[in-house]
Amino acid sequence: MEKILCAVVDDEPLALGLMASYVKKTPFLELVGSYSSAVQAMQELHDHPVDLIFLDIQMPELNGLDYSRMIPSQTRVVFTTAFNQYALDGYKVNALDYLLKPISYPDFLQTANKAQEWFRLVEQSQQPAKADKAEDIQSIFVKSDYKLIQIELKNILYIEGLKDYVKIYEDNSTKPVISLMSMKAMEEMLPTDRFMRVHRSYIVQKEKIRIIEHNRIVFGNTYIPIGDSYKQAFQDFLNKRS
Repeated sequence: MEKILCAVVDDEPLALGLMASYVKKTPFLELVGSYSSAVQAMQELHDHPVDLIFLDIQMPELNGLDYSRMIPSQTRVVFTTAFNQYALDGYKVNALDYLLKPISYPDFLQTANKAQEWFRLVEQSQQPAKADKAEDIQSIFVKSDYKLIQIELKNILYIEGLKDYVKIYEDNSTKPVISLMSMKAMEEMLPTDRFMRVHRSYIVQKEKIRIIEHNRIVFGNTYIPIGDSYKQAFQDFLNKRS
């Protein structure tokens, strides 16, 4: 894996310099820029996004929480804050971690290692699908709470999209795995020969379909509708199997 491209955003000059120095002396990180405001970072990084942003929360004009909601989904955020009550808010915007000020280098390095592991696992899980290799991937990694969870593809029944979240239902579990990601991102992770989007809110595993009733796929007590824009592709799939 190549170096993780990083940016540091903090309106306090001493804190900004300290975090920048931490990034510079960490071998697998590369500092792209350090910015004294979220507005400046937004302008500079708009056309050149980074992998990871160390982002202060309490800043004038545009605070870190609000800015984090504007950052591209592929860029991960680590919040730096003097207020630990922001940890929950960090989770709500899908932060990778948060660091409580004053930040020591060992604490920083622990979070940096966590980020490196995250990017390594994501790269490992997505590469086969993106390269469209003949060999099928057997599992994917998704983030749920502060953990990466490995999910065996063979166990997935269907996936439901709810705004910014997806719920992954498995045939060997009573509760779905909930992850903060888009349906589009989930669809791109899954091999198209095994999974099919049948509605803007649903992806199903083809081999798990057992019953179709009144233009709906039936999984136990759950009825999944076939969206109008997906009906022809679904019918083509059925024709090949009928």
